[in-house]
Amino acid sequence: MSGAVEVFLDETPGETRGAILRDGRFTHLLIQRDSDVAQTRLGARSVGRVVEVNPGLRGAFVDLGDGPPAFLPFNRNDRLTQGQRLEVVVSAEPRASKGAVVRRLGPGEGTPRLLQPAPTVAEQLRALAPDEESVTGVAAIDAVTEAEEEALARTHRFPAHGLDLALERTRALIAIDIDHAPTPGRGPKQGRAAANREGLNQAARLIGLRRWGGLVVVDLVGDGQDAAAQAKAARAAFAHEPQAVFGGVSRFGLLELSLPWRRTPLEEVLLDADGGPSVQTRALALVRRLRRHMLSDTQAPRIVVRCAPEEAAVVAPLADRLGPRAGVRPDAVVAAGRGHIEET
Repeated sequence: MSGAVEVFLDETPGETRGAILRDGRFTHLLIQRDSDVAQTRLGARSVGRVVEVNPGLRGAFVDLGDGPPAFLPFNRNDRLTQGQRLEVVVSAEPRASKGAVVRRLGPGEGTPRLLQPAPTVAEQLRALAPDEESVTGVAAIDAVTEAEEEALARTHRFPAHGLDLALERTRALIAIDIDHAPTPGRGPKQGRAAANREGLNQAARLIGLRRWGGLVVVDLVGDGQDAAAQAKAARAAFAHEPQAVFGGVSRFGLLELSLPWRRTPLEEVLLDADGGPSVQTRALALVRRLRRHMLSDTQAPRIVVRCAPEEAAVVAPLADRLGPRAGVRPDAVVAAGRGHIEET
């Protein structure tokens, strides 16, 4: 990708976030929480012990020393035995009911344990945008919050292109609908082609922002009469993903492709089973707001977050790390998700 790039790094107690903005659009939102299992982060290297070999799945389950066993796919000619020690690296983080997926590096020795942690958020940002300095402070807090809001939205409108884009992830696949309002002064065929190009570009960006993978079905504008051009536009939109596999465009204008899973989907990190922000997510958001207020107002002697007791239990030890000016007050009258900042 080219164009103007901005990089943001927010290191708030309990959670580190990074975001990348390219040409005014967020392309990456990176999140690492203190509560994450270090062995199952993408890129973490560990010694693991084979606890089960499953020929039917053509893989083995490996104890990494913390968290549920990871899955190790193997080739038909591989020979693994229960109890065998291996050095492995995480190639895909856990998602839904699935554990992490690991890749075998070689033989291992000793008890299951972490050998090398995954790259930090700061290191990942440097790899993604090596020539850019990370913006920190208030601007970074605002940027990562905005990136989260965009990532979790189900519909996205791009008025300049007459586009209305809907994305939905089901158990089986990711469904994307590109809807288009004709642009005055442009012929129908040209309008459809331009809408599909921009729709595919935005869909690729948003899928990456949400950290999704698997089977993707895109309902393109128009039918499949322009299949060759539509397929070319899809390959260009997902050119950043070397492991993408493309199917054809059907006569109904449906495009299929497959993307690799690498990270835990964003909604599984941030939301609970009912689809709302989890207690941890709400609490960490309050800590970010508290820190933002402290950075913006350096004169107030004490800044306190008043919130529901269940959130306060998470916020309190993190607020302590912000220093003596920060505090938390549990209040049963305050509804969950309605915490606010007070100066005292």
